[in-house]
Amino acid sequence: MKFESKLPNVGTTIFTVMSQLAADHQAINLGQGFPDFDPDAKLLDHVNQAMRAGHNQYPPMAGIPALRQEVASKIANLYEHHYDPDTEITITSGASEALMASITAFVKAGDEVVVIEPFYDLYIPAIELAGGIPVIVPMQAPTANTPHYQVDWQHVLDAITSATRMLIINFPHNPTGINLQDSDLDWLERIVDQTGVMLLSDEVYEHIVFDGQQHQSLARREKLAARSIVISSFGKTYHTTGWKIGYCCAPKAISAEIRKVHQFMVFTVSSPMQVGLAHFMKDPKPYIELSDFYQTKRDRLSQGLAKTRFKPMPSQGTFFLLADYSEISELPEAEFARWLTTEHGVGVIPVSAFYRVPEAKASNHNLARFCFAKQDHTLDAAIEKLMLV
Repeated sequence: MKFESKLPNVGTTIFTVMSQLAADHQAINLGQGFPDFDPDAKLLDHVNQAMRAGHNQYPPMAGIPALRQEVASKIANLYEHHYDPDTEITITSGASEALMASITAFVKAGDEVVVIEPFYDLYIPAIELAGGIPVIVPMQAPTANTPHYQVDWQHVLDAITSATRMLIINFPHNPTGINLQDSDLDWLERIVDQTGVMLLSDEVYEHIVFDGQQHQSLARREKLAARSIVISSFGKTYHTTGWKIGYCCAPKAISAEIRKVHQFMVFTVSSPMQVGLAHFMKDPKPYIELSDFYQTKRDRLSQGLAKTRFKPMPSQGTFFLLADYSEISELPEAEFARWLTTEHGVGVIPVSAFYRVPEAKASNHNLARFCFAKQDHTLDAAIEKLMLV
């Protein structure tokens, strides 16, 4: 039977490819972003108790009320914005489903969606499946004088037309590790004022920001919150990436449309995990202290890489950092990542994988992404191997 693929340019994700390559060569996997340690035992106990207490059947479609209330309380305390837990918060099957449901709900055939490059690999396929047209705005790549990526918001504004339905942003940013500042929120308010565009804000690393900075959620500004879908992830916050539970916050009318898609995409999310998370969230300490926990790991990896021929770049947030390998090799990033994995036993992700055309010269800046959501002995073992590169 002949058929035409809806995603002809999509293959297996780079994360799956590199993780399999690391496994095949028994390499230390600092590529795919998942912890190699267990979540808090108290959280596991809450989930176990929920199972034994009979929370094993379908929960409400939008998520159990207790968990939506805890999310609403957290956002109010941290960002001073009040979402109605009944009508404006939806528990989703990970942030991925929240993104897919949001894009599917609002992007129609022919709509343009502005995406800032480099970008997380889900965005473009989701837009295309909805019939939308991705419009790519590249960041300014790092230079010797400015060793981090930068967003040119004027270029973003210029890319928005009468056909633009949505602007997708992702901060703290994967893969570059940069954060939004107050001045960036000012720019976003200007963009909303001038264009009326809807904002989709992927904030899954909201609790992993470093050096005393605050996460600048779009929920902090009323003008932005009124036009925004804000998405986060329990997996990133509580070291439970395999549970695939996230949430989506938006004004009532926007949430109603997202829920229409959500109910037919997954209907609802695992009952005992939701109950366990609702109990665990009553203590804010785990997410309040998460930045300090990961900053220690960031510093451990960065200081270790500084002893090698890699040049680690600043990471303001997420559990990733970028490192320049130009003193080691002139290989394009994808080839370098494969070589490092197979020949030196450390798996990384090429930053070019987060570009629309990974093989293009403009997508390659001699950068590799390292994940430091690992146990100390894992990081130390990787650094030992990298000292020999």
